[in-house]
Amino acid sequence: MLWETIFLALREIRRNVMRSALTTLGIVIGVAAVITMVTLGNGATAQVTSEISSLGSNLLQVRPGQGPRGPGGKRSDAENLKIEDAEAISQEISGLAAVAPVFSQGAQGIYGNENWATTVNGSTNAYLSVRNWTLKKGRNFTDREMRGGRAVCILGETVRDALFGAQNPIGTTIRLEKLSCEVIGVLKSKGQSSMGTDQDDFVLIPLRTIQRRMAGTQHVQDIFISAKDGVSTTKVKADIERLIRERRHIAEDEDDNFAVQDMQEIMSTVTGTTRVLTALLGAVAAVSLLVGGIGIMNIMLVSVTERTREIGTRLAIGALEQEVLMQFLVEAVVLSCFGGLAGIALGLTAARIGAGSLGIPFIFNPGIVIIAFLFSAAVGVLFGYFPARKAARLNPIEALRHE
Repeated sequence: MLWETIFLALREIRRNVMRSALTTLGIVIGVAAVITMVTLGNGATAQVTSEISSLGSNLLQVRPGQGPRGPGGKRSDAENLKIEDAEAISQEISGLAAVAPVFSQGAQGIYGNENWATTVNGSTNAYLSVRNWTLKKGRNFTDREMRGGRAVCILGETVRDALFGAQNPIGTTIRLEKLSCEVIGVLKSKGQSSMGTDQDDFVLIPLRTIQRRMAGTQHVQDIFISAKDGVSTTKVKADIERLIRERRHIAEDEDDNFAVQDMQEIMSTVTGTTRVLTALLGAVAAVSLLVGGIGIMNIMLVSVTERTREIGTRLAIGALEQEVLMQFLVEAVVLSCFGGLAGIALGLTAARIGAGSLGIPFIFNPGIVIIAFLFSAAVGVLFGYFPARKAARLNPIEALRHE
């Protein structure tokens, strides 16, 4: 009985292929929009999470100043950080994997006839650990080089490519402004961040080298801290804040003149925001499914009017009301399911193209595909019931008289 009803529904759909296709267009667009928006949103969330994780494992950052400030800036009345602060954090805070004090400034890198404007980061070998950098070739700084402020450097991939091209830079000497540095290593590339920043465009030199021979200062701009796996970064952050307040002799009723940023908190905030936006976009896209359902109801009402005599004939020769009801209801569901399948194909294709153009990963989510399809079928049942009920309740005599 059910298969016969489905066969009749398919026959009626084939009779008016163009009208059926236009009827399902709203469902197609609705399902495709939901799948595309949710898939791209999931990809964006994964991209942001990956990029924040690439900054460092369980990373915390201590900076001078508090409150609103520009990138790399600090409040004018804030006390600078010192190497001794980093040493105190390393010695007195438990659960840490590495601590890296950093001082940065812009410089022109020069080799032969090539030059490149880049950023010089002065730090220790711990910088590579806390920021998840890996050597592609060469070696780290030796203890003697770091203590003595030797002029040695490790290049990011962008700087290496700009100054050396395909040439091996290990053992050569470049100039950073007036400082001549021996290249001892090259880092593996991380590429661009989602904000368009080139993460490989920097040169790493020993901290004392940049302080003594380039900047002429003893302070540091940032202290990067990596907590061990399994250690709560929230606890580490609280311990660091307490220690720095003690070292700066800040009274209990005074505000901090420094900031400790926890990348885990930032990641949770950002990913939570992207998930909310994804859900909002999916909900907005789902509205078009309701529009598609209204289109199905409209066309089914037209179909009932056109086939009134046929319905009257079926009822007159003994067809039950529930059989007529089921015929029109199945017809509406078949239309919406066809639209759902076409929408799934269109949505996944659009999501893959969109992910490629935006540079984010394509993450297939079978759950949202199944939900979108079931929702499209439910739309067919919901909006097809009223026309089907109207057809089933027709008076056979009045239906046969219909012109």
